[in-house]
Formats: sequence, C-alpha cells, structure tokens
Amino acid sequence: MRILTAGESHGECLTTIIEGFPRGVRIEQDFINQELKRRMSGAGRGKRMSIEDDKAEIVSGLRNKITLGSPITILVKNKDVKIFSQNKDELPSLPIPRPAHADLSGALKYNDADVRNILERASARETVSRVCAGAIFKQFLLNFDIDIASFTVAVGNVVSDVKPKSISDIKTKIKSSQLNCIDQKKEKLMISEIKKAEAEKDSLGGIAEIRIEGVPPGLGTFMHFDRRLDAKLACYLMSIPAVKAVEVGLGFQYAKSRGSLSHDEIYYSKTKGFYRNTNNSGGIEGGISTGEAIVLRIAMKPIATLRRPLNSVNLISKKAEKAIVIRSDTCAIAACAIIAENMAAVAVAESFLEKFGGDTLSEIKTAYRTYAKNLDNL
Repeated sequence: MRILTAGESHGECLTTIIEGFPRGVRIEQDFINQELKRRMSGAGRGKRMSIEDDKAEIVSGLRNKITLGSPITILVKNKDVKIFSQNKDELPSLPIPRPAHADLSGALKYNDADVRNILERASARETVSRVCAGAIFKQFLLNFDIDIASFTVAVGNVVSDVKPKSISDIKTKIKSSQLNCIDQKKEKLMISEIKKAEAEKDSLGGIAEIRIEGVPPGLGTFMHFDRRLDAKLACYLMSIPAVKAVEVGLGFQYAKSRGSLSHDEIYYSKTKGFYRNTNNSGGIEGGISTGEAIVLRIAMKPIATLRRPLNSVNLISKKAEKAIVIRSDTCAIAACAIIAENMAAVAVAESFLEKFGGDTLSEIKTAYRTYAKNLDNL
C-alpha cells in the first residue's frame, strides 16, 4: 500500500494517489466530499474557508463506483490559485520566516530565501489530500463494521471532562456543535476563548480525542517495531501539521498511576469470551489491537501565523523584523480532529490489510471470517 499526495496551497489543485487498494470496494465520491466539508468547519476558521468549496473528483481506479485494483487518483481543484507551474506569478518574495512554522527550517534545508516556496507545500491545506485518502479507507473499513469519530476535548485552558459512551453517542452530541464538542457548557467557554484570541490577534491550540470501534483483536504486531499498531497510529497522527503530542488510552496519566490501578484486568465468560472491564490501554497492548475501542488523543499547538506577528529575522538582510502575516485561522482544533480521524483510518486499514490482505474485497472478507471463527473457537 502506498499513498502519495501532491500540490501547493495556492496551486491549481491538490492530488491524492492510492496504490495497492483492493478491488471490489464501493466508493461514494459524496462521502469524500462530506469529509472535506467537515474539515472546513468549526469555530475559529479563517477566511480561506469561505473562498474554497472543496470538491473531490475521482479520476482513476474506479468503474461504476467500484474499485478496480488499479491506482486511485483524486483531484481537488483550488479556487484561490496564485502560483502556476509554467506561468510566472506576480507574488513578491517573502524573506521573513514565521516562528513555529516550517519557514526557516525549510529555507535552510532547501537553500531558499523566499519562504513562499516552503509555505506553499508545508501549509495545512495539504491535508485536503489526506482527508481524501482517509475517506476512501473509511469506506473500506465500514465493510467490516469499523467506524471512527472524534470530538474536541480542550481549547486553550478550557477542558471538558465529559466522556462519551460510544461513537454513536459522539455523533449524536456533536450534530449541532460548532466545535465538535460533546460538552455543551464547556463548548460555550471554548468559543468565548476563541473570540477573545481573535480580537487580540492571537491564536489557540487544543486537544481532540479520536475513537475507533469495531477493530478486531490482532491488528499490528510486537514482532517488528514499525508494524506496531500504536506506533503506526502515532506516526500518522504526528505527521499532521501543528500536532505536537499523541496519547493512546491513558497516555501521560499512566506515569502518574500505579500499575495495580491502571492496567486492564482480563476476564472470561462463555458469552463474551475474553474481555476487560476497563480500557486504559486505549485498545492496544504490545502494539496489537485488543478488540476494545481504540482511544487516541492529539494535542494541537496554537496556529503559527499571528495577525500580531512575533519577532523574526530577514533571511537576506539578517536584520530583525516582524514575521510575515499570512491569512490563517484563530483555532482549527475541530478541523484537525477530522484530519486525525482520516489519518487513523489509513493506519488501521493498512494494518487490517497486512493481516487479511488480498487482491479483492471478497478475498479479504473470507480471510476475516475465518479469523473471526477461529477466535470464537479459542
């Protein structure tokens, strides 16, 4: 399985190519577009969201909505096009990097004093392509009753302690939410914080939780470090711009607890089979899924671009100057969570296919049913 994304923030389009996807999976383009719409939503988003109307177009790999087994290509055209591959644009050079962005490190890496050449690709708009890929894999996983949802836990210092009962509970509670938050009281305070930061030309980060249900026990492995399911999920979630920390289950709270109070004890009954009454491990032990819900959290740093810019240095003159100001968001934690959902879908689907893989959906289903039957006989 291989996924490739291409395109610049203000280029003509963003492209996603998925190689190695099995044949026979029904894919709805409307499902992808709904995910893209969710990515653009949430309190604290900037003006770019009112300009773009992201629509995915699947241009290869399907016939009559069914995957062929050949590479899948998805295009999303940009409306706010400012740079071109062949024609010269009229944009001025940007020699002043923004703190906390890829501007300076990218300029040093590629020996380029115009950070526009860095920010165009480093921009979080690249995640449009990743949501397209994730939406494809979400539809694959639904064939096996594996579902994913997310919700906002915190914005700045406002933190919700409300825990969802299930994915169904999450989806019900976030229907009318501006921040995909399941806690209405805390959401009002979160929105107030966002408005305050916006008025002060500042930005905010936040925490989001991602929940995955229906994952069978046995995905991932302890045999190879790079195939551990938690390692793969952490890698994919950390690859999202602005994400600075990932937790699985209790995460950092494990460090504050005794083992006797934190580890998930194991039980057995003829009706349930092996089970646990708690899920502090977040559905993964030893790099392998346990069959319990997978619970992940991401921490997103405040948006790097500020309308009241921080101190920086001109790459050409080496003199102190204020950082450049680029159109941006005040807070994008709700959107970041949607991106995280889709990246998690890719990671879980890849591990699923490593275990049950075949060239066609019917082969995969046969392998999956056989494995499930063997589990019942254990």
